[in-house]
Amino acid sequence: MPQSTYGSGSERFGDAAKDQMKRVGEQAENVANRVAEQGRAAGEGMQEVASNMKTALDRSVKDQPMATLAVAAVVGFVLGAIWKT
Repeated sequence: MPQSTYGSGSERFGDAAKDQMKRVGEQAENVANRVAEQGRAAGEGMQEVASNMKTALDRSVKDQPMATLAVAAVVGFVLGAIWKT
C-alpha cells in the first residue's frame, strides 16, 4: 500500500488541532487587547470627568456655598432613601 505524502491520519488531525488552537489563542489575545484598550480609554475618560466635576464643585462652593450645601443635602437624602429600600 503506498504511503501518503501528507502523513498518517492521526498526524494530520493533530496538526489541524494545533492550528485551530493557535487561531483560538490569537483570537483570545486580540479580544483581551481590545478589552484592555477600552478599559484604559474608559479610565482616562473617568479621570477627565472627575477633574471637571472637582473644578465645578470648587467653583460652586466658592461662589454659592449655601446652594452647594443644599444640593449636597438633597443628594444625601435621595441616596439614603434609595439605600434604605
